Amino acid sequence: MFNEVYDVIVVGAGHAGSEAAAAAANMGSKTLLVTMNLQNIAQMSCNPAMGGIAKGQIVREIDALGGYSGIVSDTSAIQFKMLNKSKGPAMWSPRVQSDRMRFAEDWRLLLEGTSNLDFYQEMVSGLIVEKGKITGVKTSLGIEIKAKSVVLTNGTFLNGLIHIGDKNFGGGRAGEKAATGITEQLVDLGFDSGRMKTGTPPRVDGRSLDYSKMIEQPGDDNPEKFSYLDTTKPLENQRSCHMTYTSLEVHDLLREGFDRSPMFNGRIKSLGPRYCPSIEDKINRFADKDRHQLFIEPEGWNTCEVYVNGFSTSLPEDVQFKALRSVVGFENVKFFRPGYAIEYDYFPPTQLKHTLETKLVEGLFFAGQINGTTGYEEAASQGLMAGINASLKVQEKDAFTLKRDEAYIGVLIDDLITKGTEEPYRMFTSRAEYRTLLRQDNADLRLTPKGFEIGLASEKRLKRMEQKHNDAKKFVEFFSKTSVKPEEANPVLESKKSALVKQSDKMFKIFSRPNITIDDVRKFKAVEQYIQDNNLDNEVIEQAEIQVKYSGYIAKEKNNADKLSRLEYVKIPENFDYSQIKSMSFEAREKLKKIQPTTVSQASRISGVSPNDISVLLVYMGR
Repeated sequence: MFNEVYDVIVVGAGHAGSEAAAAAANMGSKTLLVTMNLQNIAQMSCNPAMGGIAKGQIVREIDALGGYSGIVSDTSAIQFKMLNKSKGPAMWSPRVQSDRMRFAEDWRLLLEGTSNLDFYQEMVSGLIVEKGKITGVKTSLGIEIKAKSVVLTNGTFLNGLIHIGDKNFGGGRAGEKAATGITEQLVDLGFDSGRMKTGTPPRVDGRSLDYSKMIEQPGDDNPEKFSYLDTTKPLENQRSCHMTYTSLEVHDLLREGFDRSPMFNGRIKSLGPRYCPSIEDKINRFADKDRHQLFIEPEGWNTCEVYVNGFSTSLPEDVQFKALRSVVGFENVKFFRPGYAIEYDYFPPTQLKHTLETKLVEGLFFAGQINGTTGYEEAASQGLMAGINASLKVQEKDAFTLKRDEAYIGVLIDDLITKGTEEPYRMFTSRAEYRTLLRQDNADLRLTPKGFEIGLASEKRLKRMEQKHNDAKKFVEFFSKTSVKPEEANPVLESKKSALVKQSDKMFKIFSRPNITIDDVRKFKAVEQYIQDNNLDNEVIEQAEIQVKYSGYIAKEKNNADKLSRLEYVKIPENFDYSQIKSMSFEAREKLKKIQPTTVSQASRISGVSPNDISVLLVYMGR
């Protein structure tokens, strides 16, 4: 092992590192995964769940490209929910509650069953860089391992500092030491670094809770799954979550500890995730609210450990305990461990290319929280893309990137490298201007051909996607060509208080009405007969329904995307000298010099670059 030259070395085995290692190895690169503790591969450091608003779309995209997160989410799921089902399909977001121990075990077994992948347990304390190019890593034992490319996925471990009340100590997460040496070396190489903060709630003993006082939160009646492959069946049995609330009494008890809170006494200076605030932050920011929701999430099928979602905190442990005991259903609560905050180093992602390769060191890639993101799904998607591009680079093949109208992953990476981030970045549907195109139901149609082309998605995936595409297309054509008579259509229309028809009309037109669903049109004999004759599954039926009901919106958004993508093909020469464009604003010149966008479209998305600056740039480039 130590005498080998690896194609790709992945440092860190969280969600980003696991996807990066799997992708590189599956694409034929000799890969080494180095982590401080092999028992904690793909550890769910925070809540035991995958997916959610926009995050569920990302997991589907990872799966469509040939990654593993969707498969593991299915095999370890204890509950499935499709969120936002009452809204349009662009907002539908799958989410699973996971068995934390099974999730990590399934990931490890998948990785151990992956060809071309070696493992090594030790801390990487430095990088080997020669003439601006990565050539390997150094471990804390002084061992040097050679590589043609390196992917850093250090999570919260870089100089990690854990805070609980007025106590703090070094650590990457509870019970694990921090990683040292890499930040200092990268800064010496010319990288900018910063500090970020995140936090986690207490874990409690479910046997000490009174669930009868809480509101049950069951899974879907007809649960789906994440992966497009038939690796596992949808859940037949599910575990419920529960919901309860804080109160003014709880808030007052928490306030008693504010003077000992590192959030408020100045010990923590870095920014935490805006959209996942601590309980003390919520009480402080939303002083008019007399209660906040708490979601009580089981950690697995058999364990009694429970995650208290909504109670993230770094308050002293005695304050946490006293306040939680005043929550309804928690009167006799017992702690497994208190909540804590953690500060860690990150590197502003404007220092990266779209491939996630650093601009300063060739062959060095960053993925996950090192880039300023928060969330398993955001990390996993970056790991996948970094692993893909590290492998392609070594194989001397063209880089693989995704545009904003092709994937949420494309939006995420473009936002990071173009706009940067000064607080932990989390994906939302609102960040994607083409979210009608980027739905969770069509991630395979969008991305599996691309995954197959680069050698990651299997032929089995491709054939399954093609079958789904063809079946859905033919079903839509059936609605366009088939008419329904008034005597069959009107009873259905009348039951939905929709205008009746006086003569035969095409089913497509009737189905397109806002209040008419697939369940309604299945009452037409010809529709149900077609479904049975062609053995259509729910995935195909849902896809056809979306194509019929939202065809106008989809076509309009596709047209807008095509118009704007023209600027995506206007390349800016490498090392373009912006300082000579005197008619451009000073701020625009400075931002463009720093970020070095590769296309005019990317340049137009940089904060501080106006439409007028883009016009000047186009003129100067002779466009």
